[in-house]
Amino acid sequence: MRSFDFAPLLRSSIGYENLNRLVDAATRGEGSAYPPYNIEKVGEDAYRISMAVAGFGEDDLDVTVHENVLIVSGRVSEREEEETREFLHRGIGTRAFERRFELADTIQVTDAGYENGLLNIDLVREIPEEKRPRKIAIGGQPKIEAVKNEDREAA
Repeated sequence: MRSFDFAPLLRSSIGYENLNRLVDAATRGEGSAYPPYNIEKVGEDAYRISMAVAGFGEDDLDVTVHENVLIVSGRVSEREEEETREFLHRGIGTRAFERRFELADTIQVTDAGYENGLLNIDLVREIPEEKRPRKIAIGGQPKIEAVKNEDREAA
């Protein structure tokens, strides 16, 4: 197993505590390549994940976002007609799956659609106003207002 020393990078970076975990996950790789997917940039701050899920219906798929992780899962529904069918070759996989995507804090999932055997998930980068670049005035004393005890109790 490879180990990376991020100390030189972290000396001048703040808030990248998860970097080591993300690199470990990336170097480990995923065990399965099923189902195949594409990630494309469709605009300046817009992305789309297209996942080939032939054989699954909309009700068989689940798209969830939890703590900056996009989780796409598919479950095989019980189909009575398939039990009576005899396949000579079965190349369309319909096994259950779960695929996870790490999302940056500024990435939001905006939509998901299913068309022609592809699950399309649209994402957009939304940078909050407090995270946008802003000019900081250089002045004398820092202006920090003390919170009064009465204000704390009211909140």
